[in-house]
Parts: sequence; structure tokens; C-alpha cells
Amino acid sequence: MPNRTATILCAEDDADYRLLMRRAAKASRLENDLRFVEDGEELLDYLYRRGTYAEAGSAPRPGLILLDLNLPKKDGRAALEAIKQDPDLRRIPVVILTTSNAQEDVIRTYTLGASSYIRKPSNMTVLVDIMATLGHYWFDLVELAPDTTQS
Repeated sequence: MPNRTATILCAEDDADYRLLMRRAAKASRLENDLRFVEDGEELLDYLYRRGTYAEAGSAPRPGLILLDLNLPKKDGRAALEAIKQDPDLRRIPVVILTTSNAQEDVIRTYTLGASSYIRKPSNMTVLVDIMATLGHYWFDLVELAPDTTQS
């Protein structure tokens, strides 16, 4: 059964790249709710529904997290580690979408539990293809774990 209603949460600090991601999602006909946070601390606030995300309904549990590694306040590596150490969050797939081509980042993020590692393309056509592929794989083919934190 498709998971088209699942939220995609993108942790991306670059406003221009967030705009490109929105355009790529639209061009790829991705139907999911696409939300953004700008740093690792905001990502964890969203996931734990605290601060500006404390109000009911303001932070639907994501079915997928797209995570940049080079974030301010708390970088993506530390945020990934926190997510994967939490029993309530660790089932959320985290796809790294970053400019880093360092092998140590690839190895470390997979060791921490990342589901995939994708280097950010500089070409809009490739970004559209990536968004379409992610949407098809994670929301048409894969059965996502249900949110068991809701009462």
C-alpha cells in the first residue's frame, strides 16, 4: 500500500537549496508533505515536538528524513547519532543528502544507521530524478514503520 501521505522532513540550512528541493519535488510529482528544518537542533526539536513544534499537529512524524551533514548548531552526524540512539525515532529512515564526498562520512553515517548516502547534485535535472526515485522507493515500494509514539 503506498505511503503517499507520509511526511518528508528535510534538514537543510541553505535557503537556495531548499527552494531547489521544493521545485524538484514538484517537478518529480512527489505528492508527499515536504517540510524543512534549518539546523540539527531544530531537527531534534521537530522530532521531539518541543519548542515551536510543541503544538499538536505542528510536527507530523516523518516517514523519511533527508539529512544534510553540514548543518549549523548540531551537525548532521550528531543529529543522526541522536536519532538512531532513540528507540522511538530509530525506525525512521534517514537518507543523507550532502555535498561531502569524504569516505569517512560515508562510513560513519552508515555505521550510525543511515539508510542511504547521496551526494547533492548541482544539476536540477539530476535532483528531480533523485526526488522521483526517493519518492517511488520509500513511498510506493517500501512499507514504512507506523508511528507507535501516538497515544
